[in-house]
Amino acid sequence: MCGDCVEKEYPNRGNTCLENGSFLLNFTGCAVCSKRDFMLITNKSLKEEDGEEIVTYDPDLCKNCHHVIARHEYTFSIMDEFQYTMLCLLCGKAEDTISILPDDPRQMTLLF
Repeated sequence: MCGDCVEKEYPNRGNTCLENGSFLLNFTGCAVCSKRDFMLITNKSLKEEDGEEIVTYDPDLCKNCHHVIARHEYTFSIMDEFQYTMLCLLCGKAEDTISILPDDPRQMTLLF
């Protein structure tokens, strides 16, 4: 992973969890070839363990010289509610929860 290719390492993305893709606004350009282009998604893997679904890949591979910029990890688990987490040098870190009920009780209180 290369900290020279990003504006900020592991930026806080709040509750924005990306299962795939790249956060190009944080990409300053490839430190090896000096080009700022789209990324290639490679080495994508999906594994399940203890009720968690973990997606990892090297999305942030320079399209021109294949320099690895970052490794992306996205986790989905069920613990009382749906739980999403993301950790990536380029895309950042984030967590989010969504109710598994048809009507989210947290949202119902906002209506009244």
